[in-house]
Amino acid sequence: MSGGRVAGMRRLPQGFRAYGWAPSTEELARRAGLDPSQIVRFDGNTSPLPLPSSRPGAIARALAEVNTYPHGGYPRLLRAIADKDGVEPGNVVLGAGGDDLILLCARAFLGPGDRAAIASEPTYPLYRIAAGLAGAEISSDRPAVTFACRPNNPSGALGELPAARPLVVDEAYFEYAGETAAGRIEDGVIVIRTFSKAYALAGARVGYALAETDAAAELNRRQAPLAVSTLSAALALAALASPPDVVPVIEERERLTRALRALGLEPLPSRANFVLVPVAEPEAIGEALLRAGAAVRIFPDAIRISIRDEADDDLLLAALARALDRPSPVAEPGGRRVRHLRATAETRIAIRLSLDGASRVHVAAGNGIYDHFLEQLAFHGGLDLMLEGAGDLETGPHHTAEDAALALGEALDRALGDRRGIARYGDAVVPMDDALARASVDLGGRPWCECRLEREPGLALHMFQSFAQAGRLGLHVDATGRDEHHVAEAAFKAVGRALRVALRLESAGIPSTKGLL
Repeated sequence: MSGGRVAGMRRLPQGFRAYGWAPSTEELARRAGLDPSQIVRFDGNTSPLPLPSSRPGAIARALAEVNTYPHGGYPRLLRAIADKDGVEPGNVVLGAGGDDLILLCARAFLGPGDRAAIASEPTYPLYRIAAGLAGAEISSDRPAVTFACRPNNPSGALGELPAARPLVVDEAYFEYAGETAAGRIEDGVIVIRTFSKAYALAGARVGYALAETDAAAELNRRQAPLAVSTLSAALALAALASPPDVVPVIEERERLTRALRALGLEPLPSRANFVLVPVAEPEAIGEALLRAGAAVRIFPDAIRISIRDEADDDLLLAALARALDRPSPVAEPGGRRVRHLRATAETRIAIRLSLDGASRVHVAAGNGIYDHFLEQLAFHGGLDLMLEGAGDLETGPHHTAEDAALALGEALDRALGDRRGIARYGDAVVPMDDALARASVDLGGRPWCECRLEREPGLALHMFQSFAQAGRLGLHVDATGRDEHHVAEAAFKAVGRALRVALRLESAGIPSTKGLL
């Protein structure tokens, strides 16, 4: 019962407020009248996609041994973190995300009657919550410990490092700022880091603190046994072996900031992976954005927008322009669009597809020439396609190429819905130097692939078969030529051109005399 007492439990401080999680994607979709797949989360300050290292193979060994404890802890993970940050394993304290370590520091430094100071409010609410759970009050008068978020959440500002000691510095977003207090750990500073943000492991709940050796030992004495799971440790190790490049996020943050200013808004300068945007009616704007499928974090006088990537951020910008009744600084996204994820034991493929696009295409599954072929299909089909993924490329390209084609077919099938109003049929002829390709497409709902490629690199035919099967389409292709690359590329271009015709909206009815597909 909220605010009540349970026999034997210590009373929480007056005015204590527990951490309030954002609603689930399913709840937001219900409120907006949308399918959950159409909700894009701009409210969590997390990465839009996992890193390529976060795939089933990274946890296979840990999963095979999940029945037992990691006896001896995680020396490999401690060493990897220490090497990355230029310290020793004895300076590292593991935790279940940064939040666990904030709570640990509060338990270590605070008790009933103590005071904790919080720098740069408004800021992340867990510092106040952690102090309250320890029985302490918030005051800058002779505090037992001071908490600072740097860069600060929600402003994104990189403020001066407080002079107070002991000082706990939450550096959840430091990768985007390029500044750290880790060099001060011998001076009464404890630095908290997380794998949730730049390393895209928010669901794994893994983080760490850096502290002077004695302070780290005392924190470890107070930490729960094995606070991190074996699966999370394996994912963190894989991420450290192939660290992320945050430069694209920083560049996208600046692009989004310029576009927001073009809308007449004044986002605050940010050194994190989000921007805080003061607005007159944040609740009303937040609801309007949600109805368009964009969920932002709402504050009393602002909205906070997590940086995702250009395709997602343009979706938000277009919706924000409509909410403000101002010209959009970006092109409007197509109407028939879908987000889709295909995950297997070998691969993970994430897709954003718009059938009414402008040939804005990005394919990055690590598959070289086969990524290129899918780019050609989507570009010549007039589609907007973002396809990103990772797979067991160490065994060869087969699984990733196959699943990329299957995922694209599945996304196409979903985006078509009941296929009402489409032209249904399309055909095209594409010459390419020595090669000539002919393709015909039937979007009638019956999967069939009758394809002949005189020569090809090895998996092109199988990709066509997978695409036709998953997309529930009839596909006829005939391609000839002397160069295998040219033959296959011409074939994918021809399929794209044929698909462009078949996808065209011509009427409001079902394109079949049967009245259904």
